[in-house]
Amino acid sequence: MPLSVPTWPELLGSAQHTVVHLEMRDAYAVDYETGPFAEWRAGHRHDPADRASWWRPWLDLVSATVARGVSVRRARIVSEPVSEYTRFLYDGTFTNVAAGEDVRWLARRQARDLALPGTDFWLVDARLIRWNHFTGDGSSAGGEMSEDPAAAKLCAEAFEGVWSRAVPHDHYVIR
Repeated sequence: MPLSVPTWPELLGSAQHTVVHLEMRDAYAVDYETGPFAEWRAGHRHDPADRASWWRPWLDLVSATVARGVSVRRARIVSEPVSEYTRFLYDGTFTNVAAGEDVRWLARRQARDLALPGTDFWLVDARLIRWNHFTGDGSSAGGEMSEDPAAAKLCAEAFEGVWSRAVPHDHYVIR
């Protein structure tokens, strides 16, 4: 019987030690006409000094998770030169870091010999996977949960392989 997909507060709330997230797409559900990406394209940038203007429920959740002693790490595999959407992500990543996430970037060419799952995932305590499925245009096609030990091992090894090669956010230079 498939596991139900928990809410983000439930998923991160269940973590006792580690949460890792691997992102491998160059764009996600981009709305060029409205929303944060469109605002960024028009020149809007978050002001690091004006925390109230960019702090949002997701960052509260990450901050609370880290405050409980859970390590939250995110790795992004990106094509270089990066896509416009990746530039948008990069510009806003300081908010994730401020919330307590450790974020790293890896050029896709540097991942060429790593065994990677076919889709992005979240891995909680090296045992519970939330697969993130997407359509061809980057729209969400829903999440799926798994506790399969072999899949969890694949995800853990893939993430650590990426992490060991990736560049910390503060040192990554957009190309």
